Amino acid sequence: MLTDTELSIGGTKFKGAWIAVVLALGSTIGGGVWTASSLYSRLEAVEAIKIPDTSEMQEQLVALGSNLETIMERQKELIALQERVVAVEKLVTEMQVTVEKAELATENSDKIQGRLDKTDKEIESLWQGMDFLANPYRGE
Repeated sequence: MLTDTELSIGGTKFKGAWIAVVLALGSTIGGGVWTASSLYSRLEAVEAIKIPDTSEMQEQLVALGSNLETIMERQKELIALQERVVAVEKLVTEMQVTVEKAELATENSDKIQGRLDKTDKEIESLWQGMDFLANPYRGE
């Protein structure tokens, strides 16, 4: 069927196989032109996109960086302060133990002082008894 087809353009006759070749070549060229046109319109759309001004954002990033550095310095100071607080807590605990020992020693000292006072009274009474026995009349 294709071999029997004939096309006459400008006095030139084209037979079936040549018509198929020309159509294939024409559609390939047309597809290429359409693809190039589509690509070109997409490139124009990309070029039309405006890139926003990032200078303000860069300034904010610089400020943020400086704030982060300040935070890091303060954190180091807080860690040092925390270490000092721990040392002070340890000293306070040691002092509490010392105070408790001192309170116990004071209580024991008071008990001992009471016993010594009682012993002194007993010794004084014994001496008075000895004096009385040595001199029952005392000059009376």
